[in-house]
Parts: sequence; C-alpha cells; structure tokens
Amino acid sequence: MGLYKNGCIVLLFCLSFFSGACKKSTSYDTTTLPTRPPSTTPLTYQLVWSDEFDSTAINTANWNFETGGNGWGNNEQEYYQSDNATVANGNLIITAKKETQGSNPYTSARMTTAGKRTFTYGKMEARMKIPVGQGLWPAFWALGSNITSVSWPACGEIDIMEHINADSLIYGTLHWNNNGHVSSGGKMNSTPTDYHVYAVEWDESSIRWYVDNVKYHEVAFSNGDNTVSIFSKPFYLLFNLAVGGNWPGQTVDESKLPARLYVDYVRVYQRK
Repeated sequence: MGLYKNGCIVLLFCLSFFSGACKKSTSYDTTTLPTRPPSTTPLTYQLVWSDEFDSTAINTANWNFETGGNGWGNNEQEYYQSDNATVANGNLIITAKKETQGSNPYTSARMTTAGKRTFTYGKMEARMKIPVGQGLWPAFWALGSNITSVSWPACGEIDIMEHINADSLIYGTLHWNNNGHVSSGGKMNSTPTDYHVYAVEWDESSIRWYVDNVKYHEVAFSNGDNTVSIFSKPFYLLFNLAVGGNWPGQTVDESKLPARLYVDYVRVYQRK
C-alpha cells in the first residue's frame, strides 16, 4: 500500500502476533448487507481457496494478526491489535476506533495469510464495503513471501485496493525494485461505501486491476525492469484499516470513528 504501506520494515524484525486489550465492538451496521451476487469469474478459472467469513470467529488457520503501533513505515497513527477484527453477519469486520493504546490515539487491525496461504498467479478478489473519512486508509493487498530474506521493495507488493480519505477514487498499484523503488498505479471512480468486488488477474505476462469486472489498470512484466523475476514467486494476502499516515495525511475526522471495513469474502482462483 503506497510506499511502505506494507509496513515491510517492521515485518523484517517482528513476526509475532499477540492481541491487545481492547473491548470488542458489538454494534454492527447490518442495514446494507445485500444478498451475495452470483460469481462472474470466467470458467477458465477454478477456485483454489476462499474465506467466506460465514462462521462466528476468524479462522486462524488462514489468518495472522500483526500487532503494534510504530507507524508501520508510513507514520500511521493506529495501534494494530486482534481485538479490532471480528466476524458477524457473514462479514469480516475491521474496526478503527478512537482509543488510546500506548502512545497511539487510535486502534485498528491488520491481518495476513503469511506462512498459511500463499499464491503464485491467479485471480484474487474480495467483495468489500469500505469506510470513508479524512485520515482513513483501508486496503486489500499482497506481499512477496520472501520479504524476510530480500526486504521491501525487492519482495514486490500488489495493492489490489486502496482508498484514502473521503473521495470516490479506488487505487491499484504495483511496487517493486529496479535499482530502487519503482511503482505503477491506476485509479477508478467508484462508490466506496457500497459493496464492490475488487480484483487483480495475475499471470506470467502482467497484472490487471478490476472493480466489478471493469478493468482500469495493467502492468506488463519485463526482464528489463525485474518484474518477471519478482512477480513469479509466491505472495500472501493482507487486509488492514490504517488511521492517518503519509498518504492520507495526519488530520483525522474523529466524527467518522468508529469506522468499519466490511469484507464479505476473499477468493483466489487459478487457471484450469
């Protein structure tokens, strides 16, 4: 997510997961949870993994929680802890709160499939409804599983969906290393507070970004810029909701808190 949205520096030194001591939110917006639409994924793909969030708890066979409040390389203001992620009404719900934890004025959650679910190529998608407000930064993204050995950005980063503040733009971005940090991004107007399916299709030749199956960006791979080698290795998935940071800015509209990121499902398909 953006430059160091991944918080990769921290990942190099801290891979432990332990929860904070916040009280879980028990009040959820259930007025806009529509029936899931039928899949529009082409028959050339087959489902290889999904989390439908239909149980009563987060499946720890799929997910790790990253914990801490050190800015995550982006000068973010939240403290990440597991208590801010719950499952209710068929959704994963990540809640950002006005709540002090240590020296951090806000709390939220950051989840990854590192070491549990990794993928090379395919279609990765999530049906999501995201919060809007100054200082909010929700994201669905992926990092190269070799990050602990090669660091960021040499591990590669695929930002499948990012949104900042209160506008209508959805961002999709690729980050990698070619004698220094390089990125290529696109954006698309949307209605972030409604449910949409955010996806990438990734193969040996390129990565393509979609919102509700409408393509809005593509990056073609080349040996000359290292993308062929970087984006031919396993990646793991992440969800998080940051508060403040270098990209959205440090002004936070606290009237929007608590803010909730809803994930109806996440699915990964690969070609038959």
